[in-house]
Amino acid sequence: MAGAIIENMSTKKLVIVGVILLLFQAFAFMVGGLIAPSPTAAVHYLATKCVDNVKHRQDSKWFMPWGPNQCDKIRSFDEAMAKHIEANNIVFAVHIPMPYKEMSPWFQFMLVILQFDIAFKMYNQIEDGALVTIDVGLAYRDDTMSEWTEMAHSFEQRKLSCNFTTDKTFDNEGRHYECDLLPFMEVGSVAHKYYLVNIRLPVNERKKVNVGIGEIKDIRLVGIHQNGGFTKVWFAMKTFLTPSIVIIMVWYWRRISMMSRPPVLLEKMILALGISMTFINIPVEWFSIGFNWTWMLLFGDIRQGVFYSMLLSFWIIFCGEHLMDHTERNRISVYWKQVGPIVFGSFCLFIFDMCERGVQLTNPFYSIWASEVGTELAMAFIIVAGICACLYFLFLCFMVFQVFRNISGKRSSLPAMSKARRLHYEGLIFRFKFLMLVTLTCAAMTVIFFIISQVNEGHWHWGEHTVQVNSAFFTGIYGMWNLYVFAIMFLYAPSHKRYGDEQTRDTGASSGEDIQLTTTITHVDGPTEIYKMTGKEAQE
Repeated sequence: MAGAIIENMSTKKLVIVGVILLLFQAFAFMVGGLIAPSPTAAVHYLATKCVDNVKHRQDSKWFMPWGPNQCDKIRSFDEAMAKHIEANNIVFAVHIPMPYKEMSPWFQFMLVILQFDIAFKMYNQIEDGALVTIDVGLAYRDDTMSEWTEMAHSFEQRKLSCNFTTDKTFDNEGRHYECDLLPFMEVGSVAHKYYLVNIRLPVNERKKVNVGIGEIKDIRLVGIHQNGGFTKVWFAMKTFLTPSIVIIMVWYWRRISMMSRPPVLLEKMILALGISMTFINIPVEWFSIGFNWTWMLLFGDIRQGVFYSMLLSFWIIFCGEHLMDHTERNRISVYWKQVGPIVFGSFCLFIFDMCERGVQLTNPFYSIWASEVGTELAMAFIIVAGICACLYFLFLCFMVFQVFRNISGKRSSLPAMSKARRLHYEGLIFRFKFLMLVTLTCAAMTVIFFIISQVNEGHWHWGEHTVQVNSAFFTGIYGMWNLYVFAIMFLYAPSHKRYGDEQTRDTGASSGEDIQLTTTITHVDGPTEIYKMTGKEAQE
């Protein structure tokens, strides 16, 4: 039997392949570290206080903080009181981006965070559990002369979480509370050049609307978007890697199809891993440059979830197939206890994502973090996801340890062989163990990336400092996934070379050893000798 490339390729060639892959991995990190800018950029905005002088409100009217058609402005609420301007007639206006700049589709998304500047007053303190009701509208235009077009409008509530760090006395009146950042808006595409946000804080004492929220002095927004330079590097990587994985996948399955036996489960899983990698690689994001596809963020999360599920399931089955005996292996049903929780967890992630980004397709101001229950659920979900990821890695380490122990038990039959064949099988075992250690390293990096991504996505909502994810980490991990999938498909493809072809003169000496090694397992088909050895050992 020909076997796989991992066992039939010469050590020299394998080392060359490994060095090339290692150089590509280093290049992937260098692309992010030396070429790409930071993944995201944050811009701070201070809302301008505009006055709505019209007695009957017009929904089509937009208030511009600067420019030729700028609104009537006031500096402070003290000025509003002096001019007898009611709170319901004050509109907080923010133009995105800053003057003389433009937004770009290369920014991919726009996340906006809200922060209130609230002054302490003895007779107007923030009540416990205070809710701020905001009447917010979002408009866009693509040149400075055209009219604003409404994009979204909503009434939202945000719970204030503020602390006053000094004594609440008359002497400390005017000092500001320390308030947490609040989720405000998320748009899945940046298809227009200019955006305008108008915020009202309607007051209705009879209905207790915006009562007991303190004395709001200013509203600040933090606009976060993906850097255009990083987007271009990211798109370039996807465009380059997609054909690479497709070509190796077609080549791999063509070699599998040429074999006389049907493909085993492990070979089917390798193909499925290649398909999932292609699914996440295909650079459909290029269309977001020309089309206003607000669902791209959600679609990207779905693609990444599918790949996570496939990758984690593959590692379980990859180890398991080297532990099962020949009667149990090659059946996906025996892995339901391990793969089932992975599928269930991925489905929960999908539901969680749909609860926020799915709703944001119609209302960009919606956030699951806006309510106390939603915040607790989201926090618990992220913590549980991180714990489950760590437990998965520990379980994978345990499975690898069992595989190593299974292989070590098989080595007892090696001393009876000739020196040449003993060295050959020891080499196979060393190659397989090295591949398993590489798998563990990839798994560890994937778990770290998953946890940091979850924390990084939620840190604005928590109002705390967190790890800053460098561009090199994104490009490096993404490159690592592609190189790992590429290597697995290449190394586990059937080889046209058979070990010992060049030593036909030694056939008589080796035939007996072949029988000694493969007796009782010649009916066990598989991609490698290690695969068959572990099946025999488990059977015995």
